[in-house]
Amino acid sequence: MTISVPPLTRRALVGAAVAVGTCPTTLLARTGERLIAGTYANEKGPGLVPLTRGPAGWQAGAAHAEIRNASFGVRSATTGVRYLLDEQTQGSVGIYSAGLAKLGAASTLGADPCHAALSADGRRLAIANYSSGSVALFDLDRTGRLVGEARRIQHEGSGPNRERQAGPHAHWVGFAGNGDRLHSVDLGADAVFLHRLGTAGTVDTSIAYRTEPGAGPRHLARHPRLPIAYLVTELANTVTVLRALPDGRFTAVATLSTLPKGFTGTSAAAHIAVNAAGTRLYLSNRGHDSIAVFAIQPDGGLTPLQHAGCGGHWPRLFLLREGDREMLVANERSGNIARLAIGADGRLGTAAKGVALPGVVFLSA
Repeated sequence: MTISVPPLTRRALVGAAVAVGTCPTTLLARTGERLIAGTYANEKGPGLVPLTRGPAGWQAGAAHAEIRNASFGVRSATTGVRYLLDEQTQGSVGIYSAGLAKLGAASTLGADPCHAALSADGRRLAIANYSSGSVALFDLDRTGRLVGEARRIQHEGSGPNRERQAGPHAHWVGFAGNGDRLHSVDLGADAVFLHRLGTAGTVDTSIAYRTEPGAGPRHLARHPRLPIAYLVTELANTVTVLRALPDGRFTAVATLSTLPKGFTGTSAAAHIAVNAAGTRLYLSNRGHDSIAVFAIQPDGGLTPLQHAGCGGHWPRLFLLREGDREMLVANERSGNIARLAIGADGRLGTAAKGVALPGVVFLSA
C-alpha cells in the first residue's frame, strides 16, 4: 500500500556539546576519534559540525560555518579527499582535504544534490540531484581533483503520487562492475536506472528495475558477497530483495514491509545499510521512528528481527560503527544524534538520546 507523506524539507543543525551515552571502559581506549555531522542551514545551523569522542562520550565541537547544507558526502579511501554536497537550488559539491581545507568546488548541474558515490578506483564521482531528477558525473585525477567538465544525466518519468512524483527525483547513486556501470534510484520515476559508461564519455541509460507504481524508491544497499541488493521505498515503506543480473539489471525476489504489523500511522522509510559480515540489514523509519533490523539468510533473503526505537524523531540517516558495536542515528526533527549499542546477535539496544544537534541529516567518519 502506498503511503503519501508531505514533501520533505531540507534543513540545518545547531551544535551543542552534549555527550552520547556509551561504555566508559571502551571510551578510555578510543578517545580522540572524530566524525562529522552535516546540517541544513534553513534550521539556523552553523555549518558542518565535528564530533569528537572523549571520556564522557561523543561531543560536538565548533562548526565549520562555511560548509553549509552538507546533506551527504563521501571520502576517498586513497587520497582522503572529501566531497561534500551543498543541497540547495543551485546545487554544488565542495572538495576538501582530510583536514577540511577547501580544495575547490563545482556545480552539480542540478537542484538539491542529496547523495554521492565514488567508483572503486576513486577516479569517478557521481552525484544525485533530487529536485531536478538528474545525475552529475565527474572524472577525477590521482589526487582527487576534478578533471574537465561534468556530464549531466537526466532521468525521465513520474508516478501516481502527484505531490511527490510529478517528475523524476534522483535519490541515490552507486557504481558497479569495474566502475563502468552506474545505478541511480529515482523516487519520482519509480525506477532504478542503469547507466553504462563508455570510455569516450558516452552514457547509455536504461531501466535496471521498476517498482510498483507509487512505491517511491529511495536508497539501495548491496550485499558484500552475494549478487543481491536491497531496495528501500520511501512512499510504500517496503524493502525489496533484488537479484543482480550479469547485465546490470535487477529482478525482484521478495518484498517485505519496513514497519511492524498493526502500525497505521504515517511513516517514510529512509536509510538502509548491510553489516560487514552480510548477516544483518538495518533501515530507518521516519514517523514510526524506529530502526528495523532484518536477519540476512545465506541466500540473501530477509527475516524481520526487531524494530528498535531510534531515540528521537525522524531518523534520516544512521552510521554503523561495528568496531565499537554502536549505531549513531541522525534524528532530523528532534535534533539529536542517538546512540544504540549493537549486540553480538546484531540486535540494537535501547537508544541514548545523545548529542543535541537540531536538524542533523548526515554523519560520516
